Amino acid sequence: MHKPILTIFYQFNPWHTSIGGIQTLVSLFIKYAPSEFDLRLVGTGHDKCQPILKWQKAEFSGREICFMPLFTLENDNFRSLIPTTVKYTNSLLGRSFASDFMHFHRLEPTLAALNWQGEKTLFIHSDIHAQMQTAGDKKAILWRRFPAAYFALERLLVRQFSQILSCNSDSAEFYRQRYPSLGDRIAYIKNSFDDEIFYPLSHQERQIKRRELALRLGLVPETRFILFAGRLHPEKDPLLLVRGFAALNESQTHLLIAGDGELAMNIRAEINRLSLTKRVTMLGAINQTELSKLHRICNVFVLSSVYEGLPLVVLEALASGTPVVTTRTGETPKLLTDGSGVVCSQRTPESIADGIRQVLLHPENYPSVSCVRTARPYAAPSVIGDIYGEMLNRWELRTSSSVSS
Repeated sequence: MHKPILTIFYQFNPWHTSIGGIQTLVSLFIKYAPSEFDLRLVGTGHDKCQPILKWQKAEFSGREICFMPLFTLENDNFRSLIPTTVKYTNSLLGRSFASDFMHFHRLEPTLAALNWQGEKTLFIHSDIHAQMQTAGDKKAILWRRFPAAYFALERLLVRQFSQILSCNSDSAEFYRQRYPSLGDRIAYIKNSFDDEIFYPLSHQERQIKRRELALRLGLVPETRFILFAGRLHPEKDPLLLVRGFAALNESQTHLLIAGDGELAMNIRAEINRLSLTKRVTMLGAINQTELSKLHRICNVFVLSSVYEGLPLVVLEALASGTPVVTTRTGETPKLLTDGSGVVCSQRTPESIADGIRQVLLHPENYPSVSCVRTARPYAAPSVIGDIYGEMLNRWELRTSSSVSS
């Protein structure tokens, strides 16, 4: 009997990826896939020497997969004139990747999949309705310029999915109301983090590592660190955090910004304008291992996004024992407990500063054990293991019924 085939579709290269929740989640699905599955990934190439549009055997996290890059994407932190999703969708058109299971993490590429045979799942990572309604930079989400066109495309494509899974409960409810006949296919799903990478240190170890970082950066040993990690894009609104840090005006504090993207120059300019050059360090894009080290030693992680699902980076911070300050967006405010973080009352620099100050001045109210306890139900081995288990059960039922008939 052949193994069930799962083909994952997303525009990235897991061996050369940047900080990003979807990239991390796809990587976790590869890493924790049971041996009962034949795993395939249709992604992008990283350099021009890599053959494209050809299946190739590859190893990721000790797991052998089949990988097909559709085109070369050297840096996925920056958007080109033609959006990457458009390039990816265009490369899929006219092809067939039918398999037992297909996972899609963007709607647009499924235009090519309408006639493909197999069980299709759409993962929704943000509140689409909130994205479309948000005021501000229309370039942040290009569909925001043409919401009617997006929802028309959605109506065309949505019925092909056997499952629609969202890590944002408001988004899941929005889809149930929008497509009541598909209600039994729509569900909320937990996001997850890799507990082999993100875990806490003891209090003493944390203090030692924090002092070591301060000395490496030429700061006083007592420095308290505030961390932002993510794409430097308008939807993450890192400029709000920079302004909030300026409003904080607490001595012996330092802001670390991990990530890259189109707002990098704007952020540097704002740091200069606010005279923060000695109090902010931009780290650029870093890998998960380096990010996990920062999570374990920083005093607080800040999420300043305009809209979100349930960001993996929040779970990763909590799992590392670090409290979170967040804007009122996505699932994070519903996730945090009184002992694991602060939800800002408004989207203002002053409110961000107040949230950070609350954690820095009263760390005893946000103990590591409370943060870890909040994240524990979202550990990847159990969350992703359950999803694969349900897939395998469905496949065995279909296989046994086809044999008996």
